[in-house]
Amino acid sequence: MKVMKAWISRAAFLCLVALPGVVSGQETTGAPPTTTSVQRIPGHAPINAASLQGTVTDPQTKLGIPGVKISLLREGVVHEKFTDGEGIFRFIDLAPGTYELKAEKQGFQAIDEPTLQIKGPETKDLALEPLAGEIMPSKGPSGVPGAVPSPPAPPATPTGSYPGLRTDQAPPGPLAIAPEQVPPDSANFMKDPDRWDAPMPAWNRYGKGGEFPYTKGHWYDPFNRSRLKGDYPVFGQQWFFDFTGTSITGLDARRLPVPSGVSAEQPGDSTGFFGRGEQGFASQNFRLSFDLFEGDTSFRPIDFRLRFTPEFNLNFLQTRERGIVNIDVRDGTNRFDSHTGIQEAFVEAKLHDLSPNFDFVSVRAGIQEFVSDFRGFIFAEEQPGIRLFGNLKSNRISYNLAYFYFLEKNTNSGLNTFRQRHQQVYIGNVYIQDFFAKGYTTEFSFHYNRDDPTIHFDDNGFLVRPAPIGLVVDNGVLTHGIRAYYIGWASNGHIKRLNVSHAFYQALGHDTLNPIAGRRVNIDGRMGALELSVDKDWIRFRTSFFYASGDPNIRSDALGLGGRGSTARGFDTIVDETNFAGGAFSFFDQEGIRLTATGVALTNPGSLLVSLRSNKEEGQANFVNPGIYIFNLGADFNVTPKLKAFVNANYLRFDRTEPLELLLFQRGIQHSIGTDTGVGIQYRPPLTENIVITTGVSNLVPGVGFREILNGRVLISAFSGIKLVF
Repeated sequence: MKVMKAWISRAAFLCLVALPGVVSGQETTGAPPTTTSVQRIPGHAPINAASLQGTVTDPQTKLGIPGVKISLLREGVVHEKFTDGEGIFRFIDLAPGTYELKAEKQGFQAIDEPTLQIKGPETKDLALEPLAGEIMPSKGPSGVPGAVPSPPAPPATPTGSYPGLRTDQAPPGPLAIAPEQVPPDSANFMKDPDRWDAPMPAWNRYGKGGEFPYTKGHWYDPFNRSRLKGDYPVFGQQWFFDFTGTSITGLDARRLPVPSGVSAEQPGDSTGFFGRGEQGFASQNFRLSFDLFEGDTSFRPIDFRLRFTPEFNLNFLQTRERGIVNIDVRDGTNRFDSHTGIQEAFVEAKLHDLSPNFDFVSVRAGIQEFVSDFRGFIFAEEQPGIRLFGNLKSNRISYNLAYFYFLEKNTNSGLNTFRQRHQQVYIGNVYIQDFFAKGYTTEFSFHYNRDDPTIHFDDNGFLVRPAPIGLVVDNGVLTHGIRAYYIGWASNGHIKRLNVSHAFYQALGHDTLNPIAGRRVNIDGRMGALELSVDKDWIRFRTSFFYASGDPNIRSDALGLGGRGSTARGFDTIVDETNFAGGAFSFFDQEGIRLTATGVALTNPGSLLVSLRSNKEEGQANFVNPGIYIFNLGADFNVTPKLKAFVNANYLRFDRTEPLELLLFQRGIQHSIGTDTGVGIQYRPPLTENIVITTGVSNLVPGVGFREILNGRVLISAFSGIKLVF
């Protein structure tokens, strides 16, 4: 019986497929289907593609006539519309066919057109002749409240003969029309002294809770109107307050190459040079931002602003070897630390409005966040400074002129302290939208880094400035200072279907005493990056390339064979926070790998550079370094609107190995660093940025060159981050 029902169902389906005219409500013929036939889903109503629009005017005044009743009759069905204030009428979603059209209004001669063919989008202009002696209706056809007619014109004495016109009748024409007067504003508008606190009507359409229109807001609810989130003014009509609370929780379990040290945790098990590199790190940040500003709508730039943002950090590090959490091996293998920093504290004021299209120029002074390009290649910091910024050409051009005077950073949290760093940075950049194509934004920039010679030990007791390698002082005088200039061109956007992001920077200037070269060197380094991606449905396929130049002439620099004009051709940044070539899902980008027995790092967290720098934030830039090549492939998957997945793979090579050979007293180091792969997901439960959960796994399989300077163990990182925003 079930088999028979299945065959009957299948036969019925084949009949429907074989009779497309029956399914679509049309008769089938032997003629082949035309190209104009429209396929649609069976069971759905056909789409009516015919329409009619037009105007009704007075032939004497040449003006549109409002309130004319337009009727379309077909097979007993009547469609009615009234012309608007300009005499325009529109009918949409009509079935093609022949209609009878009627146009009627008191005081005008009616029009009746019995056969009007409407096959598609049609237009029809009508002219209604006014009737002689008729007075227009006293109420406007639009029904505007308060509309009153003008008093009727007094009977006019004709200057000529009008056949059939009585002496008490007005002559035909415009004199007989009483135009509608525009009502005063008081009849249609009511002044409201508080336009922000408009009451929302009580409406429970669905009978249950949820994100529906007219939901009542609460002070603790960031998704609906709240005075804490800048939805209502705190006083007056243009002063608002916005509080943002952010919690960031980070967990990282990793394996890194670390030395066993002379005071190993378990001497009997640590006979080799390299110890056990397994580590666990946990960090908790609480960031509170208080923002008081004077403004208007979201389109108008803010007139005045005060912002204060403290941040609190708790962090814990668990290692398996001594001498890592602190230079003093007696501190063991664990470290718990906390710190409070002021990450934002600035005042902002608009100096001038430049155009009615919200072009402006403003100034901001105090501790502020600033990222100087799209991907954080050169400068990404929260430091004291003063910044002049604004836009031009309806926001097509935007610009920044900034000066920063650095504070020292806390080593374990990365937050600001209140100690001066003796480093100054000058930045100027300009962004131009739709530069080569619509949707493609380009940036030109200039950076100047002035880092004076100082001595600094980090919070764990390690010397980071100057770097503890090579020549540190010259004739007993500390002279290691940086004077570096960066000229850059970067972009981000798309050219048709192709997403493009690129950056190129040329570094110039000099290092007064480079510790590896042992002398003053001129700077001539460069960096290039290019990412191309294409979106295919819910997948973005991307590939990228990153290059930072290395120094090939380190031996002549170190031996003084190059003269006073010897040049360091490696590339280094000011303080970078790179989001490129995989970002969080790249082991090489996210983890810091120390170069054992040197006091410097092969790479620092958040950086792709192999700069041999002691510390990214507390150390100084070093332009005598190996440089790097990175070849990247990856894909981003929008699995659901709330869930994204990431796959990433990098192949890494040194540009030059001469600096490593000199630093490690080791010849013939190969160029291969290894292969870096990672996978991860990002989940947003409420489909906003208020809750973001990120987790993933990455690893680095060492290449020949990496094994020669460290070891061949696969490096692993399993990480997770939870971001909560109020």
